[in-house]
Amino acid sequence: MSFWRVLLSIICPPLAVIDKGCGSIIIVFLLWLCGWVPGVIAALVIVNNPKS
Repeated sequence: MSFWRVLLSIICPPLAVIDKGCGSIIIVFLLWLCGWVPGVIAALVIVNNPKS
């Protein structure tokens, strides 16, 4: 987990998960449209997932 990736997750969550696949981008983007906090939480969970 990179400091820059976490910072990008806070500023613009869909850009932080751009390399994790189309499904992750769509989920984070939709949550980000619903509210900033859900998008940030989803992006941080996906970025910190050690399996992907």
